[in-house]
Amino acid sequence: MSSLRVRTDLALEVRENMEENARECRGVSVEEDYREESELRITKVVIETMNGSKAMGKPIGTYITLEAPAMVLPDEDYHQEISTELARQLRLIIPGIEKELSVMVVGLGNRDVTADSLGPNVVDNLVITRHMMKEYGKAAFDKKRVHMVSGLVPGVMAKTGMESQEIIKGVVEKTNPDVVVVVDALAARSTRRLNRTIQITNTGIHPGSGVGNHRGAITQEALGVPVIAIGVPTVVDAATIVGDAFEKMMRQAGEEPLDIKDELSSGLGELYNMYVTGKDVDYEIRQISHIICDALNSTFELGEGSLSRMG
Repeated sequence: MSSLRVRTDLALEVRENMEENARECRGVSVEEDYREESELRITKVVIETMNGSKAMGKPIGTYITLEAPAMVLPDEDYHQEISTELARQLRLIIPGIEKELSVMVVGLGNRDVTADSLGPNVVDNLVITRHMMKEYGKAAFDKKRVHMVSGLVPGVMAKTGMESQEIIKGVVEKTNPDVVVVVDALAARSTRRLNRTIQITNTGIHPGSGVGNHRGAITQEALGVPVIAIGVPTVVDAATIVGDAFEKMMRQAGEEPLDIKDELSSGLGELYNMYVTGKDVDYEIRQISHIICDALNSTFELGEGSLSRMG
């Protein structure tokens, strides 16, 4: 509903919710590719100018969204297909991937809160090579090219008393990675995208922004190295669900929901502090974390991925 405050971390949803007269705003381009056989939709939103950034409310950069309706189903072949495509997109967006890189993968979130545990779960299953490279060099892997991968789970401020950005920046200054890859749970505008969408961006991330809980930005400007963010929407605010349902009922009854949009928006104020996720989120987070982990392992040529190890 255009009248309600749209809380989303997905550039694709921001674009969809823009008014018609702003939909063709200069400085923003959209490319879409739909794979009918797999129902996989890949949308690339590129914000090229400050005008485009202002209209979208997001930094200049590239936002790639993979939508896979069956991503949470127990189909290993389909998961592998998504993972392969995700790895392909990552190779296109990570700078210098054709060379040997030192990469730090950061898993944001709280592992004690299921809907927020995606990042820690990905790092838990990632193939880590930095310590081996430091100790034995390439001889330990019998490869001509080996990316040096490290992992970090900074936790949340409620437990550490520190901003995630502060922890990450301190480790970056000490270990000097070439690129930081951040994995985090996001907020969506649409329930149909919960745990079925993956967004990649080269603009970094602002933790908690989708749920109104702003923290220090994890970006190239803040850390001094390129930051690639991978995110999956795992929650949607309750006001959006109620508002969408109410609008649908009004339309089915032949009434115009725009007539009551102001009253509806003001009446849902308290629901903006409530966030909803699916009942099978624990299972779905495990599935998605393995898909992302497998894509990262493939991107950095780290051998057998986590999907093949799932029992």
